[in-house]
Amino acid sequence: MELMIDSLNLQEIEKWAAILPLAGVTSNPSIAKKEGAIDFFEQAKKVRDIIGQEPSFHAQVVATDTKGIIKDAHKLRDELGGNLYVKVPVSKAGLTAIKELKKQGFQITATAIYTVFQGLLAIEAGADYLAPYYNRMENLNTDSKEVIAQLAQAIQNKGRSAKILAASFKNVHQMTEALAAGAEAVTVGADVLEAGFANPSIQKAVDDFAADWKETQGRDYI
Repeated sequence: MELMIDSLNLQEIEKWAAILPLAGVTSNPSIAKKEGAIDFFEQAKKVRDIIGQEPSFHAQVVATDTKGIIKDAHKLRDELGGNLYVKVPVSKAGLTAIKELKKQGFQITATAIYTVFQGLLAIEAGADYLAPYYNRMENLNTDSKEVIAQLAQAIQNKGRSAKILAASFKNVHQMTEALAAGAEAVTVGADVLEAGFANPSIQKAVDDFAADWKETQGRDYI
């Protein structure tokens, strides 16, 4: 499993990078907006300083036409470099751009995937990651698990190297469902990560072990 954090908040990223084996950081314009009046490229470079060079960084284009998407991709690579994945929505213009960008050696995360059809086209276009929106699909009465399962099967059948990077989660249960359905990677917000450790039974077990040790041994280890 590859676990990524969907954030541009430096404090969040620093905290979770110390706790988890983060495979990367994902971002989009809406994530950037949450941080207020920041310079995106400067913020992204600060993120890279925190996570290092090996983990991947996923940054999204903002243009909606093919020519603009390709131009955005070059800007992102020129500014950020490193292990960069350019996020391109799976629209008609986006698919055209993905094909061209792959010819130019870009690493691509095909995003805004809501259907098996979109995912299949992204696989054929050469995308490295497919990012289906789990909770958003559920809100549209789409079986998110089935979409991921079908895409995982298609990747296996075709012998492709694309990976499913499931996104858009409201809770940990959705994340684990996506992984069980065949996703190889997930990207989650800090709020979901926090909720994953909020179960009071976890802390109770820790406290009970510490109390039992102290009661029987009369001291800490050190």
